[in-house]
Amino acid sequence: MTPAYLDTSAITTTISATEVPHLPFSPAAPSVNDTSTSQHKPSLSQNGSVPQTNGVAAHSRRASSQSFNRKHRKPSLNHVFAIHHQEKTSCLSSGASPQPNFVGFRNLAILVILVSNLRLMILNFRKYGVLICLRCHDYSRQDVLYGSMLFMAVPCHLLVAYVIELVAAQQVRSAIGRAKKDSDTKIELRDKLSTERQVIKNWWLLIAFSHAVNATLNLMIASVVVYKYIYHPGIGTICELHAVVVWLKTCSYALTNRDLRHARLAPQNTLASQVPPLYASLPYPQNITLRNLGYFWWAPTLVYQPVYPRSSKIRWSFVIRCLVEMVSLSIAIWIAFAQYAVPLLRNSLPIISTLDFPSFLERLMKLSTISLFCWLAGFYALFQSGLNLLAELTMFGDREFYGDWWNSSTLKDYWISWNKPVHAFFKRHMYVPLVERGVPPMLAQVIVFLFSGLLHEALVGIPTHNVIGVAFLGMLAQLPLIFLTDLLQRSAKFTAGPVIGNMIFWVSFVLVGQPLAAMLYFFAWQEKYGSVRRPDFGQWTGKK
Repeated sequence: MTPAYLDTSAITTTISATEVPHLPFSPAAPSVNDTSTSQHKPSLSQNGSVPQTNGVAAHSRRASSQSFNRKHRKPSLNHVFAIHHQEKTSCLSSGASPQPNFVGFRNLAILVILVSNLRLMILNFRKYGVLICLRCHDYSRQDVLYGSMLFMAVPCHLLVAYVIELVAAQQVRSAIGRAKKDSDTKIELRDKLSTERQVIKNWWLLIAFSHAVNATLNLMIASVVVYKYIYHPGIGTICELHAVVVWLKTCSYALTNRDLRHARLAPQNTLASQVPPLYASLPYPQNITLRNLGYFWWAPTLVYQPVYPRSSKIRWSFVIRCLVEMVSLSIAIWIAFAQYAVPLLRNSLPIISTLDFPSFLERLMKLSTISLFCWLAGFYALFQSGLNLLAELTMFGDREFYGDWWNSSTLKDYWISWNKPVHAFFKRHMYVPLVERGVPPMLAQVIVFLFSGLLHEALVGIPTHNVIGVAFLGMLAQLPLIFLTDLLQRSAKFTAGPVIGNMIFWVSFVLVGQPLAAMLYFFAWQEKYGSVRRPDFGQWTGKK
């Protein structure tokens, strides 16, 4: 006799029976008042029972299978299987594999920053009220007039460089024409070009001197006008920054075309082979045109090339997005500076005067928050939104304007990656030529870094009318930290070296760098011009 739990006749009967449509009611017995059951009442089978639907049949099969498994379950050892079956590393240990994901900690850090700054905003509002005043301003008509005139006059030095280079290009065309006219073979042409190069060598020295005078006058005139005639530090900074950018572009335009001239007339094939293949579509002197110079003027780069990689089209939605980002962040920086930074700087003046070091350190850390916000917002507005806006409008293809400097394990990595256009200029026009002339690479890096410090001092000291050397000395003080973090990174025995190097970078960046320089230059401004704000922390009224 077949056991009851193996009796599958009911299941077989259900499967073989004629299936009825899926019933709109539940398998439970219908209520008395349900009139729809009379219309959908299923017919009886041969044995008088109602055939099971698909759902009921599946339920019956599962119940039979579970009953069978329970009665025929094999004995097992549920409490002895191995949990610890291989060697593993804690998630936060240095050798953890795979590396842990810190997205949660990032979200927590963002939340803590938002809450902390919200608290500071509430305290600031309760203490000072609203300090933002759209109708108040601290600049005079003279500042606007001189600033506008200087901003429009500075690019004229690029036109002067074009005229100088146009004269040099005409000499090259004439030399090539004479050499081709008097030569019948390639060997004779090479010899003639060498002779022509020696003939016009003195002219090239004059051209180089003209370029140097033009570039120097550009920076000197702009610096004098900003220092003597533009009182407002914001307008002065914009004008000085523009002058430095045009100065770097002018130098790159002159130096690059000088090498292209040498390669064009050089008898050695080695010089001609060093010209990148990218330039083949516009060889020298065909690149000496106003159109080519105009593109270089507006292109988001400081390094001149006759040809650049280009994008296929302008994405106007991307242009609008970059413009909105740049304007929004600029407004946010202005609000943060006027509402939070200025009162904090003013309250720090007595502390700096009395040399109260604990209070000074507290103010420095308090200022670091708003200083970091303004710097990061300014970085994104300039390098991400502003330069990408220019790149999109000019269809400039190479848009690597910065690297992941926030992950820098050495200060040298930070200076290399945070501002790629400036780094490319100094590498191409200063570092590589110095090394080619026999200067040791380490000494060449120091020279380039010190020259960069001079430019930083000009960008900060001249607009604030206080060339006190704080920016330059700040750059100089980073040299030992650069050597230290490089040593930590190269140390094979010290695995935590990159992490410590990144922490050193952030401490020097957040605490020692931006806020300290801001406090010292603000103090120097106050000492030079006296109190220039009303007691209620209104806008600048200053000495005109």
